[in-house]
Amino acid sequence: MPEGHSVHRIARQFDRNFVGRAVAASSPQGRFAEGAALLDGREATTAKAVGKQMFLGFDSDLWLRVHLGLYGAWDFAGEIQADPTIASAGGRMGQTNQRGTILPDEAVMDAAGENSLTSIGAPRRARVHVRMSEQTTGLAEEGPEWPPPVVGQVRLRLLTDATCADLRGPTACQLQTPDEMLATIAKLGPDPLVDDPAAGEERFVAAVRKKATPIGLLLMDQNVVSGIGNVYRAELLFRARLNPHTPGREVPEELVRELWRDWTRLLRIGVETGQMMTMDDLTPAQWRAAMAHRDDRHWVYHRAGLPCRVCGTHVALEDMASRKLYWCPRCQA
Repeated sequence: MPEGHSVHRIARQFDRNFVGRAVAASSPQGRFAEGAALLDGREATTAKAVGKQMFLGFDSDLWLRVHLGLYGAWDFAGEIQADPTIASAGGRMGQTNQRGTILPDEAVMDAAGENSLTSIGAPRRARVHVRMSEQTTGLAEEGPEWPPPVVGQVRLRLLTDATCADLRGPTACQLQTPDEMLATIAKLGPDPLVDDPAAGEERFVAAVRKKATPIGLLLMDQNVVSGIGNVYRAELLFRARLNPHTPGREVPEELVRELWRDWTRLLRIGVETGQMMTMDDLTPAQWRAAMAHRDDRHWVYHRAGLPCRVCGTHVALEDMASRKLYWCPRCQA
């Protein structure tokens, strides 16, 4: 499932390429035909993400809410603001985005030595290919035809004169009034890129500290905090050296605050780079390897049975609420 960084990046793509333009909408699959008919011809006015949900506003106070869920993704074609991550993914944005990024030769760490790349976040216009669904044969060769042919089960197609966005397999795709949109957002926990940072931290601390629920579950609860999924959950807990089974109310307040602040840092890095980069103090060579391969950019996620990078203990894998949990029994004792 896409985590918060991916959805914020998708919202930015819509802001850059659709907002301020009239949009043709259709539902090739037919499952969103009525909604598409209401959107067709309207101007997109705003795009924003909160946690794992995106909201695209249209004139006449109409909102499109999209939750990609486990299988949803957006496929972009035409002229879009493309960075190396989007180019490496063939125009697809969503799902876990773990396939890696092939960086251009000029991509380097910034002068401050932070884990960010100056070349990413400085978009350029580029024509990209449409990625087919996994049931087909890979990448479609782009030809002169415009708009591009529909491939697979497309729930919603949004089209301007230069850009096409195809939505496939979302958990939610619905139209909302402004009040309904605000009510949806009100149910979500704080998002570091949306809420006032100090207010969001207080909301998060209060929610965690009053519950006996294990912290490993609370971090995945979108009513407690927005945007954290399986990858960020495992990595945040390891970075905090926190046992995932610790009841929320037993986690020291300062450690809860540090979890929020670390989430804020990692989310910003994820939005900028397009990858869930969770390791610190990497050399430029290590950074490039980590951007390209998941195995080089995480402390414990997807490393079950391998030695902990810090203490050598085998990384544990267990189910927590039907989701895989990776953690180090020694570092997080």
